[in-house]
Formats: sequence, structure tokens, C-alpha cells
Amino acid sequence: MWKRLISLSLTFGLAAVAPPALAQAACGRHDTIAGKLTSIYAETVIGRGLQNETRLYEVWRSAESGSWTILMLRPDGTACVMASGTAWTDAEPETPAATPARADTAEYGAPPPHR
Repeated sequence: MWKRLISLSLTFGLAAVAPPALAQAACGRHDTIAGKLTSIYAETVIGRGLQNETRLYEVWRSAESGSWTILMLRPDGTACVMASGTAWTDAEPETPAATPARADTAEYGAPPPHR
């Protein structure tokens, strides 16, 4: 009886501290995942960026359906799907504010030439 109780306690205790299955990323060869994103979802790469020396991120999106995927690439050629979704929209780039004139130029004319 006690053996059963202890083994059940250990089993359920370990299951409670195990990471959730949904939190694990789907990983595979980059060329395989990229091929599926292109052929099944009609997605193309719209940007890349380095996180550090061993992590490159790619953003994929479909102009047709609005689906999108973020891949993390490792140097060994492995890619992992970090996030994906629908209804992607491109943001309009912000225009920088006008640079204010320097006080010495506005009040006193052009600065003297450098010699």
C-alpha cells in the first residue's frame, strides 16, 4: 500500500513540475521549414536580425493571406518556429521630425568658415 502511494506521489509530483508540452518550439532544418512556409502558406522572408552570435531571427509573411511566422535560426542550420499568427499588416514608416536650426545660425547668420 505504501509503495503504491509513494510511487503515485512521485509520478504526479514530477508531472506537475515538468514543462508544458505547448511551450516547446517546433524545430527542424531551416530549408525544410522554409520550404513549407513558402509552399503551404505562401510566406516569404520580409526581415532578418541578429540577437547574438548564435541566434538569427527571420520574419516571414504572406501578402495574400496575412499569415506570419517568426523563425529562430542556429548556426548548425536548425530553425525553430517561435511565433506565428494571422492578420499581419505592414506599418507605415515614421517620418523623422524636422531638425531645429542651430541658435547661432538663426540669430547671427551662418557660422564662420573653418580654416
